[in-house]
Amino acid sequence: MHHVILGAGPAGVIAAETLRKAAPADTITLVGGEAEAPYSRMAIPYLIAGNVAESGTHLRHDSDHFKQLRIDQIQAKALCIEPADHRVVLDNGQTVTYDRLLIATGSNPVRLSVPGGDSEGVFNCWTLADARAIMERVQPGVRVVQTGAGFIGAIIMESLRRRGARMTMVAKGNRMVPRMMGEVAGGMILDWCRAQGVEVVTEAVFERIEPAQAGRPMKVHLSNGQVIEADVIISSTGVRPSIAFLESSGVTTKSGVLTDSRMRTIVDGIFAAGDCAEAFDKASGKPVVSAIQPNAADQARVAALNMLGQAAELKSVPTLNVLDTMGLISASFGHWQGVPAEQSGSHADLTDQGGLRHLNLQFQDDVLIGANAINWTEHVGVLRGLIDGKVKLGAWKDRLQDDPTQLMPAYLACAQAQGQWNGAGDARRR
Repeated sequence: MHHVILGAGPAGVIAAETLRKAAPADTITLVGGEAEAPYSRMAIPYLIAGNVAESGTHLRHDSDHFKQLRIDQIQAKALCIEPADHRVVLDNGQTVTYDRLLIATGSNPVRLSVPGGDSEGVFNCWTLADARAIMERVQPGVRVVQTGAGFIGAIIMESLRRRGARMTMVAKGNRMVPRMMGEVAGGMILDWCRAQGVEVVTEAVFERIEPAQAGRPMKVHLSNGQVIEADVIISSTGVRPSIAFLESSGVTTKSGVLTDSRMRTIVDGIFAAGDCAEAFDKASGKPVVSAIQPNAADQARVAALNMLGQAAELKSVPTLNVLDTMGLISASFGHWQGVPAEQSGSHADLTDQGGLRHLNLQFQDDVLIGANAINWTEHVGVLRGLIDGKVKLGAWKDRLQDDPTQLMPAYLACAQAQGQWNGAGDARRR
């Protein structure tokens, strides 16, 4: 069998290694679009901050790792897939045939589509090449204006601040990380950023950028009429799955490549995993794009085993984000937005503004379905166990609504009664 993997990020690498372990005689080809050793994009902010060297971003540190595993590597991007002939056309002129194909092409950053958005000094922070250019320009005192205050944007902001940049964040909404945190939690992160010296402009977007000229810096014109001078501009307004090359392939796409719980697409012999996949989540009964590295790893293993004919299945697609923003730890789990009361939704809140602590629990009937937490790290494992396990809380739901801090007693009592005791052990270790 010849297995071709499009994408050399975490999903592609783990899939290739899983295939090799399970099928020692098969041929494996890993196709990556960058002239780099396979690396983790999530490590780039830590490179910029100076916490790791460039080699620290690499997924595998032995230069002969893939050669030793007899995994062939091609530097190219897919132009199109021709399923009828089981082949992929690459942008380097090659055509590669396959028996099984894995789409693990990840995501691309959303481009800054405003006048002047392509000016010198405007960057996405997405590739190692981006990181090198940013590190060369951003020195102490440099004025950086960043658009996008989501999860990735918050991490990039902190890395630039650690380099001594004078940071201005421009947020479209009224809070930080709005796709991860509700009004109270996102507002607390916003207040914390401002207290740490980061200027945050809310409810505004870029309208245009004046390029630098004759020794004058760039100028960012915002929708609220404000004009900000900038030496460097960072665009971090989100990402989209890299799936445009599938347009005429017959592979069904929506927000990402639609798959079942075995990571199979609608086209026989083609699978998908990682940030580009919209995987079927058995827990919710819906397809989900969850662009976090642990999910990519789980999906890659499941896809690889099914490429070999083994009936592995993805149990769930957990929605979990944990963010450290200059020492403020926030976490978001499951359906943190909750559901309406007419769908048996209810919630509980506990907020200590002065102590910078917040806990919001969302219920449907007597099951915890989502949560937001600020500086409540002792309950991260318990929250995940309750939500992922769909643990029925019974009378404990009312107790948690009265006192949300009673999560551990609730977990131990209810999980034990429902035969989920092992999860409680995991929760304690976390």
